[in-house]
Amino acid sequence: MRNIRKKTKKPRVPWNKTLIKEERKLLNEYGLRRKKEIRSAQAILRNLRQRARVLIANQNEEKEKTLLNKLSKLGFVKGTKDLDNVLALDVKDILDRRLQTIIFKKGIAHTPKQARQLIIHGKVLIDNRKIIFPSYIVLLEEEGKISLHGK
Repeated sequence: MRNIRKKTKKPRVPWNKTLIKEERKLLNEYGLRRKKEIRSAQAILRNLRQRARVLIANQNEEKEKTLLNKLSKLGFVKGTKDLDNVLALDVKDILDRRLQTIIFKKGIAHTPKQARQLIIHGKVLIDNRKIIFPSYIVLLEEEGKISLHGK
């Protein structure tokens, strides 16, 4: 049996009032179900920023190009491609690329929670593939291929 490792970290100060308010605001804005979804977005961001810092220190241009190409395909880096843009990313940038948020912003769903419901019930197709995960990070090329099942 394999040992499953946690992908998220708990906050250092669990009862920080300003942190709780910010998280509650993000939960309402993006229609998230629990704070674990915010923490997983923070973990993605933390890993990306750590990779960028290592690449800045080592100055490996091949790995730098691959990281920047990956991030531009995902839609995180826009405009000029350099590692300073990776370090300037925010949690909202990660949450904006989720399938749930994109469906809401495209106008397919009226609210973020309705977008989540459509995804979980299997009504959303990306390039004729059913996606049932609201946390799916949508590629830029897939963004135009999002459709509802039956329409």
